[in-house]
Amino acid sequence: MSKRQGSEGWGVVSTAGTKGVPRAEREAQILDVAAKEIGRVGFAGLSLGVVAARSGVSKPLVYAYFESKDGLYVACVRRAARVLGDAIEEAISGPATLAMAERTLQAIFTALESRPHDWNVVHDRSHPSDGPAAAAAHSARERIAEQGERGVGTFLAGQGLTDPDDQSALTAAWTGAVTALVDWWMHHPAETAAAMTARCKRLVAALA
Repeated sequence: MSKRQGSEGWGVVSTAGTKGVPRAEREAQILDVAAKEIGRVGFAGLSLGVVAARSGVSKPLVYAYFESKDGLYVACVRRAARVLGDAIEEAISGPATLAMAERTLQAIFTALESRPHDWNVVHDRSHPSDGPAAAAAHSARERIAEQGERGVGTFLAGQGLTDPDDQSALTAAWTGAVTALVDWWMHHPAETAAAMTARCKRLVAALA
């Protein structure tokens, strides 16, 4: 059984063993901390000093790797978007039946299980209105929105429904339902991805 990271509490960060750590591993560690911070306080509250301290590295090292607050934020958003987007893409590539909804939810929960705050990273809107941070965030959300529209459209077409307004309405309902379910999950950290998937299958079956 996988254990999800809690939304609060950092514990004591040790700087022991940071020398000689491969750059890729150290960058991943910094991104993990930064993503959790973004999930908690958004771009607006993100502090490179806090990220450095909680990663057990120096602030200049964070700048050396990511150049700026924008650079760190963009790296976190792109990683989260890639993991989520790739998981969703695989789920909606299967048969366009009601089971596609279950597959998609399972893909989202599984992708988020080790870093649930990645959902808030992708959907954070406290970033500037333009610039690299905004561009990365908009691109991430656009991909997921397009996948939702495409998945709903494919499902409805399989049911013989091609009215654009039908697709628009169901896409809005689907997006709202997914957001609500993930939000509920965030407030119940004891729930595993497998448990949430099973719960959603029961709910989809009941609605069907």
